[in-house]
Amino acid sequence: GDCFPCSQEECPMMGHYADRFPAMLKRVNQKYFLNTAADPPFATWRQKVFIKLSGVKKMRGDINLVFHDTEGNAKEYEIASGVLSQDEVYTKYLDVEINPKNTKKIEFLWNKAIFTLLWARLGAETLNIIYGEDG
Repeated sequence: GDCFPCSQEECPMMGHYADRFPAMLKRVNQKYFLNTAADPPFATWRQKVFIKLSGVKKMRGDINLVFHDTEGNAKEYEIASGVLSQDEVYTKYLDVEINPKNTKKIEFLWNKAIFTLLWARLGAETLNIIYGEDG
């Protein structure tokens, strides 16, 4: 995740588009990595998520995002868990199984720990998602 987003020369694609990276194909012992989804068609889109929280100063719980597509499919991803603070920006790399071009909405979920005060509220002050574009 530390190389995201990477230039076209640094991240050679595997499979059908491998011929776009002729210099990489000539290297000996070239390493390739591929992330796949668990279900067909196995495609994922690497996205970098930034969330700045608002609300109470600190509390225990977790934050998740649910990606919804135009066909009614939804996938949930954990962003952070444990002690959450409004002073931090939470960053996470996700391999989302929903194509960004087909994303209808992204839902922010916050679940607090059982022993957290009933009145305590937490929300997203800002939510930014960056995803790579096809060449």
